[in-house]
Amino acid sequence: MLRRTLSAFLLAACACPLALAANEPAPGFVAGSQATLLLRNSYFNRSKENGRRDARDWTQGFVAQYASGFTEGTVGVGLDGFAYLGLKLDAPANKTGTGNLPVHDDGQPADEYAKAGAALKLRYSRSVLTLGEQRPDTPVFGVSHFRIVPQTATGIALVSQEIDGLDLQAGHFTSSTSPVTTNGDGDLWAVMAGVTTPRADYLGGRYRVAPGLDVSLYGARFKDIWDQYYASLDGRHALPGDRELGLTLTLYRTTDSGQARAGEIDNTTLGAATWLRSGAHRWLLGLQRVGGDTPFDYLGVGDNDRNGRNGRDQGASIYLPNAAQFADFNGPNERSWQVRYDLALERYGVPGLSLMARHVRGWGIDGSQIPAGSPYAGRYGADGEHRETNLELRYVVQAGPAKGLSLRARQAWHRADRDQGSGDLDDFRLITDYPIDLF
Repeated sequence: MLRRTLSAFLLAACACPLALAANEPAPGFVAGSQATLLLRNSYFNRSKENGRRDARDWTQGFVAQYASGFTEGTVGVGLDGFAYLGLKLDAPANKTGTGNLPVHDDGQPADEYAKAGAALKLRYSRSVLTLGEQRPDTPVFGVSHFRIVPQTATGIALVSQEIDGLDLQAGHFTSSTSPVTTNGDGDLWAVMAGVTTPRADYLGGRYRVAPGLDVSLYGARFKDIWDQYYASLDGRHALPGDRELGLTLTLYRTTDSGQARAGEIDNTTLGAATWLRSGAHRWLLGLQRVGGDTPFDYLGVGDNDRNGRNGRDQGASIYLPNAAQFADFNGPNERSWQVRYDLALERYGVPGLSLMARHVRGWGIDGSQIPAGSPYAGRYGADGEHRETNLELRYVVQAGPAKGLSLRARQAWHRADRDQGSGDLDDFRLITDYPIDLF
């Protein structure tokens, strides 16, 4: 049913002629160019219990991005490029594993590393086709910027906005990089199963049904691993007295396909989040349920080196309400709830300062029905449960030479029983971001 609905949604949208959208004049290849530099400083300290090795480092990242305008004509041509540099400020060899620095064969973290890439882009009307190394962002295939430099993926992506209120996306990708791999031809993974796919394809879109109400439908195929479908309803409604009410419903449906490298998969994962904002305060309740004897799995990017230390890392295509700082609460048959509170202190005379507190609890994790030969086997017990508490304090400079500079302190406490698999840990991060517009 979901496949037919997704196909009908996309075919109806694509059937509308491109002439419906005006061919907006382009400012030109040079005149429309933009270049930015992000300076990211990160202190990462993950303390693990039960005799497991801690992970800690202090690093500096430089993320330079360039985006040209488009040449004049019916089809505009442009170019995007990037250059990333990561530096070690302090990183003990016995505490590697943060995902911020590559690790050499002798176990020492790298003092520095760098990578660069580019993508050609073609513009017709309000549609852009991009070919090369880029940063796609969809619910079924998306890369992240969780560490000091971003992940990337290499392939072809189309973003189309020919119809007002409708955003369509499609992509075909064959390789990727994690934050600590410098080659542009790393693997695409099912991150939890630990198996690779030679290519990933997706198609989908988001439609503004009415002001404050959006519907999204996406489908993806990871060749010889799975077919995955995503649907969401996202609504918000203004209330009297500077208040607002919101609701998001999320559905993922994943089934094995082709050679089924991750084994048999029959997974339906549901999420619901409702929130109320009143002035400076926002309260959220999140509910989530994984239906299936395997966990909800998603994109992983980058190679593992021959010693298994560098490369494979989780992507960002997990749009579930209870995915937290450390845990995603996506174990087989897992149910979870979340309570969250956000406070914007601008209303109390401190513009740019915000606070977030969140607690998530998951239970009913049962991996006892996973077949013995499955890549997911051995990860979970029969009755797992865990909980995670997050605190985040963030300040963004509002004016002056340092305008846009943000400082963010994040703390997570994760506690789990043996059947859950991840174990107990404390996770503290201090991140400073300074974005600079070069031109």
